[in-house]
Amino acid sequence: MQKSQLISLVAVFASLNIILDSLMGLPELSSGVWFSWIFISEPITGIILGPYAGFLATLIGVMIGNCIYFRGPYEFLFTLGAPVGTMFSGFLFRKEWKASLTYFTVLLTIYFITPISWQLPLWGMWDTYLAYVALIFAIMLIVKLKLWKLQSKGLIHTVALCTFIGLEADVLFRIFVFIPCQTYRLFYDYGVEALQSIWVLGAVETPIKVAMSIIVTAIVGPPLIVVLRKMNFLSE
Repeated sequence: MQKSQLISLVAVFASLNIILDSLMGLPELSSGVWFSWIFISEPITGIILGPYAGFLATLIGVMIGNCIYFRGPYEFLFTLGAPVGTMFSGFLFRKEWKASLTYFTVLLTIYFITPISWQLPLWGMWDTYLAYVALIFAIMLIVKLKLWKLQSKGLIHTVALCTFIGLEADVLFRIFVFIPCQTYRLFYDYGVEALQSIWVLGAVETPIKVAMSIIVTAIVGPPLIVVLRKMNFLSE
């Protein structure tokens, strides 16, 4: 991809991310990780643009989007999870799995050695654990079985898996900032009971949003990738 083409795509996806991050999410799903619709666009941004350009496009989107739909000053920190999720969707799609495995392993380990995590429902992060298992499965497909499909046939499964793991990388970043970094106490002065309620609600609402993004990305992603490849905007 030429530099001018890449800049054009970054601008397009940054604009898309600004729009989606400026829109209030569903009131019925207000206690999950994301307050806006950024979860819809962040995985496909990384898949199309790659980990670094995708990170930049999503970072621009959430920084501007949070200014338009202001959710408080602390959200500028937590929303950094969105470009992180974009980056790991991009890494995995391009078969660069080592960074993803290191990231999930280190952050989950730090979470579990944080004392207050022992008082929270273990099943409250079931989707993140499933993403870790899915990542190991993806690594087996890439390294052992050589079955990572980047062509038209089977592309939908690859895109869906990258979406799931990327979004859960976003979730894990926000959990890391919230629990091990002690912002639950420093920013919000939450006690254990409040955190337990958040974990219970998040265990239901966050996976619903992840499922919504997987469906959208699986529908839109493969045709878009095929078109961009034909236009020489994206390599095989």
